[in-house]
Amino acid sequence: MKRESFSWKQRGSSIYYAWTGMKGFFRSEHNARIHLAITIAVLLASLLFQISSLEWCLVIVAIAIVWMAEIFNTAIEKAMDQVSMERRPGIQLVKDLSAAAVLFGAAAALVIGCIIFIPKISLLW
Repeated sequence: MKRESFSWKQRGSSIYYAWTGMKGFFRSEHNARIHLAITIAVLLASLLFQISSLEWCLVIVAIAIVWMAEIFNTAIEKAMDQVSMERRPGIQLVKDLSAAAVLFGAAAALVIGCIIFIPKISLLW
């Protein structure tokens, strides 16, 4: 097996393709725009409440998990649509499972957000 040599050009191409994927994701997926709005709101709240370094880490990981789950969900749905556009139970289950991963990640992010922000918000009253 021949080993390929490292190439900055290939790394640049990888970043270009990832960026192209992100642009397509935002253009085609309504949920991406919802996640973006929530992400901005959470980041602004994090700045406003001056959360700790550890809290920042938890917020960033929670945001990343939701984004990653949503992007994987979209990729899986698009791939399944290439297999068949007709309603098939096996394909529907795959799509439902990938959507469940997003729901699970979003629920975990919500719990993390509540743990971090509810005590800070309650101090305002």
